Amino acid sequence: MLLTNDTLKTIHSRRSCRAYTAQQVEQDKLDTVIDAGLWAASGMGRQSPVIVAVQDKATVAKLSAINAKIMGNSGDPFYGAPTVLVVLARKEVHTAVEDGSLALGNLMLAAESIGLASCWIHRARETFETQEGKQLLKGWGLDPEAYIGVGNCILGYAAEGGQKPAADRKDGRVVYVK
Repeated sequence: MLLTNDTLKTIHSRRSCRAYTAQQVEQDKLDTVIDAGLWAASGMGRQSPVIVAVQDKATVAKLSAINAKIMGNSGDPFYGAPTVLVVLARKEVHTAVEDGSLALGNLMLAAESIGLASCWIHRARETFETQEGKQLLKGWGLDPEAYIGVGNCILGYAAEGGQKPAADRKDGRVVYVK
């Protein structure tokens, strides 16, 4: 396969990161990543996803604790990342999960393209179904009954060993019908 442009190279080089330094993401880089998420395709152009950028240490810790509790453990499912981009979408939009998923993909690709590490962390839906999660949404000025959690994109700078090489791509995943 020919990697003929920067976009294709970024798609091939992006890896999930599971160890981060404490260095916070700079505002200009954060804004660049968020902008990419806002430009993601969405069903019928509805633009249903909302991105909440969380850099406050206490709030990141609270989100991490709720997420860990849902998993049934007490570890840090955010791997020490200093920034969490919570992707929510409007419940009444029938493509809410798909729209939010496309936004998450754009966030991670944009992060890779500017030297940031990222990882999609699940359990956002369950997080914002809890009372604690609903309180967070209210505190952010969002109606907890109007939104569902789609995913969390953790961001930061990769610590040593935080990213592993890509696995080989599995065969048999394409069917051509001509």
